[in-house]
Order: sequence, then C-alpha cells, then structure tokens
Amino acid sequence: MELGPSTTSRVIGPGEARRSGRRNSIIRHAALIIFGLFMLYPLIWMAVSAFKPSHLVLTDPSIIPTELTLENFRNGWHVAGLPFWVFFGNSLILAISCIVGNLFACSLTAYALARLNFRARKWYFAIVLVSVMLPIHAVIIPQYIVFSQLDLVNTFIPLVLPKFLATDAFFIFLMVQFIRGIPKELDQAAVVDGAGPFRVFWYVIFPLMRPALVTTTIFTFIWTWNDFFGQLIYLTDSGIWTVPIALNALLDSESNQGAGTLMAMSVVSLIPILLFFAFAQKYLIRGISTTGLK
Repeated sequence: MELGPSTTSRVIGPGEARRSGRRNSIIRHAALIIFGLFMLYPLIWMAVSAFKPSHLVLTDPSIIPTELTLENFRNGWHVAGLPFWVFFGNSLILAISCIVGNLFACSLTAYALARLNFRARKWYFAIVLVSVMLPIHAVIIPQYIVFSQLDLVNTFIPLVLPKFLATDAFFIFLMVQFIRGIPKELDQAAVVDGAGPFRVFWYVIFPLMRPALVTTTIFTFIWTWNDFFGQLIYLTDSGIWTVPIALNALLDSESNQGAGTLMAMSVVSLIPILLFFAFAQKYLIRGISTTGLK
C-alpha cells in the first residue's frame, strides 16, 4: 500500500519570529497613527484656520494655509465691548463653584448611600441611577420657571445651586462605588472610639476618597468649562457671559467673516482646559481605575 507524502510543520526560527513581530508592530503603529490623525483632524483644522484670513476659512479647506495672519486674534479679543479675559474669569468662577458644590454634596450623599442604614436606601440609590439617564432638556423648562420666579435668572446661582443639592448622579455613583471598597473595619474602629456618622465621614472616609474626589474635580471642570446650553439659557447679560457664550457671539450667522475670529478664540479657550487635563491626567486614570469603572 502506497502512502501519500507526509506533511511536516515548518519550524520558525528566532530570527524570522523577530522579523514577523517587528512587521506586525509596524502595521499596528501605522494604523494607530492614521487613526489618531483622523481623530485630530478637526482640531488641526481649527488651529490652522485661526491663522487664516476670515474670508479663506470656509472657502479654502486645505490644511496648509496660503496666507497667514494674526488679525483674527486681535479682532476676537474684544466681544460685546469687553476683553476676552472677562469671560475667562467668569468661566473660572463658575467652574470652581461647581467643583466645590459637587465635592461637598456628592461626597456626603455617596457616604449616606454606601454606609448609613435608613429606610428606602436602595430605592433612593435606584432613583439616583435612573436620573443619570435623564437628559437635562427634560428638566430645563421647569427649572427655568422656578429660578425666574425667584428672580435669579442672569446670575450664576441657577448653574451653581443644583451642584450643592447633589444633582450630578454620575459622581454620586462614582463615589459610592469607591466607598464600598473601603474596609468597614475602619468605620467600626472610629465608632468604638466614640465618633458619630459625620466624624467617621470627615476623619476616616473623606481623606481616603482622594482618587474619586480628583476624578470628580477634573470632570466637573471640563464639563462646566465646555457647557453651552445651560449657560446660554440663564446668562443674558454680556458682563457675566462665559467663554462658550462669548465664542457664539463671535460668529456672524449672515456671513463667514466671523469664522476666523471664532477659530482663533476657540484655540485660546482650549489652552486652560488642555493645561488642566495635562496636569491632572495621571490622577484621572488612577481615580477611574479605583472607583468601580475599571
């Protein structure tokens, strides 16, 4: 009986394996670079358009500009008769106030939901989770009516007060998950020493919540700095405009003459948030990885 040719597996040598691994690595890095450039294209286009003459921003979409000018920065620095640093200051005041409100209210609420035993605690936590899915557009009208009747429109109070009432359910969930990871023996030891619920929170839980607090600070700053809808609804006086509203005022809807100044001041408005994120990036990654969102 004649047997067919036997098949033998080819042995891959170490040199060929290294070449194959190097080739796969080059392909992966090239794909990531192309994908990164694709994602960064709008940002690159905005930065390039900031230095183009306004009439070329929308008519010449090329990345490499044919003309360069700094006129957009000079024209965009004054909006509604005010220098742009006024809007920077308003945004900074609003962002810091919202950060303080979220850190204070959300941490206390999360501690109560994670550690204290009271009736309907599970139902309350379920309501908090459901409110995460509730869009702001569903509540903005009744909120506006309430603040309008209280004569608080055109102030920062409608934007800051909800933060002190723990309305950002996402941060509550974030902190609850983190507190649940803290050993309860620490609470029990503090109770044995005579500490009440608030002292347990302030001296035991709160100092250990630093990663979650830093994560809340970063997200609150970014979301508040970039918020446009809520600030547009409540802030009508140009003296208390924030950066997003000032940028919207730069664009002339009837022509493209404001596009250049809009791009220029958009680049300027990104500098604080990029610096803040670059400084706090390691704390953001550490906070997310230790708060149940790993």
